[in-house]
Amino acid sequence: MNVIWYLLYVIINKTILPNPLDVYASMLHLDGKEIAIHIGYSLFRVFVGVVLALILGLSVGILMGRSPRWNKILDPVVYLTYPIPKIALLPVVMLFFGLGETSKILMIMLILLFQIIISVRDGVKAIPNDTYDVLSSIGAGKVQKFWHVTLPGALSVILSTIRISLGTAISVLFFTEIYGTEYGMGYFIMDAWLRMNYSEMYAGIMLFSLVGFLLFLCVDVLEHRFMKWRQ
Repeated sequence: MNVIWYLLYVIINKTILPNPLDVYASMLHLDGKEIAIHIGYSLFRVFVGVVLALILGLSVGILMGRSPRWNKILDPVVYLTYPIPKIALLPVVMLFFGLGETSKILMIMLILLFQIIISVRDGVKAIPNDTYDVLSSIGAGKVQKFWHVTLPGALSVILSTIRISLGTAISVLFFTEIYGTEYGMGYFIMDAWLRMNYSEMYAGIMLFSLVGFLLFLCVDVLEHRFMKWRQ
């Protein structure tokens, strides 16, 4: 990858594509405290957005998966709203909720929410009914059935959906951090671009990619921790 980058740098020979060594040097000379603040804000927004999407998506998805009546009621709503490109809603969300943290977190939540709802619903539907019958025969209640059957059945598709959706969520985070904030990796990258400090801009892009990579690792850790039966 670095070899290709260097070859492109030699061929293009313009300041818009700096030498990869200059970019790595720029990364080493960045203010550690400042970068930590930017990364911290980005991670906070992603974390809160994912948690909210999980709470709502898990609740609605399980309700639809376990109740044919609610599935029939909510199916049209989900199918009508799911195909809408969520990035197109960014101006609407900002009009209603302003340019602050709320709109940024809501956009991430919207990106993940419908995918989680559909995945959880399908995952719960796929659980054989006789699995619940076995637990009923030994006197298990609704909470025990949920904890030992429904949640593990839904968790697999939840983690898969989060892993797939994180890339899109991070892309949306970049756009939301351009407006109404002075913190976040999106702001850092655009600020470097406006200052024509291209080495710092590419360094920011690489760090942003590293944030995404760490989030993927977190999902893998959760899968290893809670789904050892799949190892």
